[in-house]
Amino acid sequence: MTLGPGPLVIASVAYLGVLFLVAYAAERGRISPRITQHPLTYALALGVYATSWSYFGSVGYAARHGFRYLGIYLGLTLACLLAPVLWRPLLRLTREQQLTSLADLLAFRYPGQVTGTAVTLFALAGSLPYLALQIRAVVESARLLSPAASPALVGPGFCGVLIVFSLLFGARHPAPRERHEGLMLAIAFESGVKLLALLIVAGWCVVSVFGGVGGLDDWLTRHPEAVEALQRPARDASWAPLLVLSTIAAFLTPRQYHVAFTEAPERDGLATVAWAFPLLMLLINAAVPVLLWSGEALGLPWPADFHVLSVPITQGAPLLALIAFLGGVSAASAMVIVTTLALAPMCLTHLVLPLGTTRGRDDLYGWLLWARRVLIAAIILAGYGFYRLLNARTTGLVDLGLVSFVATAQFAPGVLGLLMWPKATRAGLLAGLLAGGATWALTLLAPLWEPPSLVAWTNQVSVNLGFGAEEPWGFATFTSLALNALCFVAVSLVTRQSVEEQEAARVCTRQAPGLAKGSVAASSPDEFRRQLEPVLGAQVAAAEVDRAREALDLAPDERRPAELRRLRDGVERNLSGLIGPVLARLAVGEALRLDPGARTALADQLRFVEERLRDARDMRGPLRELEVVRRYLYRILEDLPLGVCAMGPDGEVVLWNAALEALSGVPMDSARGVPLARLPEPWGPLFAELARAPGGDDEVRVTVGGKQRLLRLHRSRLAPSDDTRGEETGITFLVEDWTERKAVDARLAHQDRLASLGRVAAGVAHEIGNPLTAIASISQNLKYELEDPEAVRERVGLILQQCRRIDAIVRALVGFGHSGTVGGESRPFTRVAVGPLLAEAAQLARLSRKARDVACTHQSPDGLDVRGDAQRLEQVLVNLLTNAIDASPAGSRVDLTAEASGDQVRIQVEDRGHGIAPELSQRIFEPFFTTKQPGEGTGLGLPLVEGIVREHGGTLRIEPRQDGGTRVTLSLPRADTLKQEASA
Repeated sequence: MTLGPGPLVIASVAYLGVLFLVAYAAERGRISPRITQHPLTYALALGVYATSWSYFGSVGYAARHGFRYLGIYLGLTLACLLAPVLWRPLLRLTREQQLTSLADLLAFRYPGQVTGTAVTLFALAGSLPYLALQIRAVVESARLLSPAASPALVGPGFCGVLIVFSLLFGARHPAPRERHEGLMLAIAFESGVKLLALLIVAGWCVVSVFGGVGGLDDWLTRHPEAVEALQRPARDASWAPLLVLSTIAAFLTPRQYHVAFTEAPERDGLATVAWAFPLLMLLINAAVPVLLWSGEALGLPWPADFHVLSVPITQGAPLLALIAFLGGVSAASAMVIVTTLALAPMCLTHLVLPLGTTRGRDDLYGWLLWARRVLIAAIILAGYGFYRLLNARTTGLVDLGLVSFVATAQFAPGVLGLLMWPKATRAGLLAGLLAGGATWALTLLAPLWEPPSLVAWTNQVSVNLGFGAEEPWGFATFTSLALNALCFVAVSLVTRQSVEEQEAARVCTRQAPGLAKGSVAASSPDEFRRQLEPVLGAQVAAAEVDRAREALDLAPDERRPAELRRLRDGVERNLSGLIGPVLARLAVGEALRLDPGARTALADQLRFVEERLRDARDMRGPLRELEVVRRYLYRILEDLPLGVCAMGPDGEVVLWNAALEALSGVPMDSARGVPLARLPEPWGPLFAELARAPGGDDEVRVTVGGKQRLLRLHRSRLAPSDDTRGEETGITFLVEDWTERKAVDARLAHQDRLASLGRVAAGVAHEIGNPLTAIASISQNLKYELEDPEAVRERVGLILQQCRRIDAIVRALVGFGHSGTVGGESRPFTRVAVGPLLAEAAQLARLSRKARDVACTHQSPDGLDVRGDAQRLEQVLVNLLTNAIDASPAGSRVDLTAEASGDQVRIQVEDRGHGIAPELSQRIFEPFFTTKQPGEGTGLGLPLVEGIVREHGGTLRIEPRQDGGTRVTLSLPRADTLKQEASA
């Protein structure tokens, strides 16, 4: 049974109409971006990898080479596993530099027009056999279903429809940097169609040909040779060439590169691609054995390549055969469309534009758009011409596809060098491509037309090297890649890189940025436009400058040299996505010249470096560790709680951290690169005066935001380094806001004085009461002795004596209130035995009401002494023990221990309570901060404890215990150590 041409044409037109509607709806926003930019859509679009080779040819390849047909799938899976190493760096680089094709990528890393031209010509030559394969598959499948279908009509008709579709949905924007969401959704839709068609036909074959799964199993039992025919080649022949080719082709063929990198969605979809893409190919390949066995069971005379069509048509299922045909059309059309859209910009950028016919055109956007459209049509027609010239009857579909795969593999050394070898040179790349390309043409391309002597010679060499004569692509793969890699490495080692190559290598390998040399001669964005107009035309110059300026968030009247340098780089990146990196570099270099004699400010240099070190994760080697340290130290400066301002040797601000931005209200970006004296009031004059002052510290009051602030300023002059020849390298200013600190200190001192007065109030009342009683008694007796002058003199003397006694008491009280000590001076430190000190503190702590339910133990070795004030140290321990007891549940234990640790005595208080929340650990030493209920604590205990410990030359550390609770560690200098230091 066969079909007439009418049903094939109607079905094909209807299917392509659906494809048009899908793409149109996505382009018009009728389909949500959540679908068009979903990672699964991205993964399905990458299914363009499954061309008519996978759809038709895999069955024929399995018939000749068994399970080795899975090598295409396994190589792709390996490529997906290597996505973090290969795909992600390439995706990052193509986005940052707007490299829209493989030729752009290699021309950026190995700068030169010859690089882009050579890569484009080779990619075009390598893709023509693959394009011819798709056209051949569609023509032969149409003839199989409808013998009346004329190849002279089917081929051109198929190509014509693809040209129209590609022009409508693949060439809508003048620049290839714009993502074609409608086209990508249509390609993803086609992946679903070919997968569904294959699975439907395979499932139908199991039921119709074998009578179900059990019937298939019975047939395989009766025909073990069918399984053996698949297993034997997999055991006997090498998988390596096919795995290498498919791994490279998974992301370096023009269509795969275009979908994977140029059309990649904004969302990071590589994690989804890593599993969804291999799963899609696994399901497609799972249908191959069933289709092969179905054709063998029916004894079909047609080539195994087309069993997916011949089995349904011979079994009287024309509708199913039509569905299978549409699946094949889907596989072929997707490949042709995407490959053409990838090759057209490459040809335009690296073959047409270098001719110089577009210089200064006002309608450059329109010219570029129409030139791409002409090239799209020309490439598709070239593929059809190659099909007509090719004697394809002697070559299987997969074998024809492998010719293109070997050509694509020639780009692998250059791409690996781009990612991993900074010393690779343009001469090495070109030498490798020439050697590998010549070998490919000699061993695979020329034999397609079967020159007898050439085929015999290559077969003989292949057999002598251990390769099978029936698989010439294995020998070609080994020979071409070996010669390519050898020439690439050897020539790179003996040639020297240009300055452009060195800078590109640093960008690609993420090892180091080059410093900006000189400043832009143009002084404003308007001048950028005027200087670019003779090269790009007025329309494109204005549009690209504005686009770069808006992306960098720069003002229209921007005049800062550092920002203009960034604008120049942004314009070059934008033009790279429009006309390619080589012409973009030439255009910007000609129109926006740099002044190499101008000294670039240190702030500009730092900004330039940071732009290129924005992400250190992809850097490699020792420089990555250096960059991580740099970023860590920079983060420390940014996160310091005090303001930091650094001035370079040229007097401009190079660092203005977040704390200073919050204190001053001056944004970081507005301060960096500005001369110190031009900073807003009061900061400019303040820092300028401190820079000139002989002293390095100062305390000033300034008005900020309408409020008085007390600031503590510190200045540090950076010491000259060896490479500065003794010149001053800059100044760093530290700014501490002491306003709140002074207020807190005042409140804390006030509370401490009140508490101290309360503790001594009873004793003071008693001490003053006695002399007041004596004065009262003497005064009463004095009125009876007024006649006796001597007695009056004596009584007055006694009154004065008691007044002096009251005065001494009041003076002592005033001194105590001011300093916390009697007499106005700190008591001298004495030798304090630690054991009795711990015992007395524990005894006092046990007197609290809650201590009745909590055990309090203490332990200290004999002979352990510290120097200090025993009473104040005891106050510290009682305070810590009381807190520990308050935090402990009933029935638990608080341990107080001491031990010697070198020249320190370490005292620890451990409880088994609920511990301290991490978010509160930094606040417990703040005055008036307490976790206790209102009325149970003042929040002054720990701040005072810390102050006493610091006065004794010790440290205090609070940390959680592993088994729950809190450990407080108090470290004090040993008395013996202090004595030795004093004697020394």
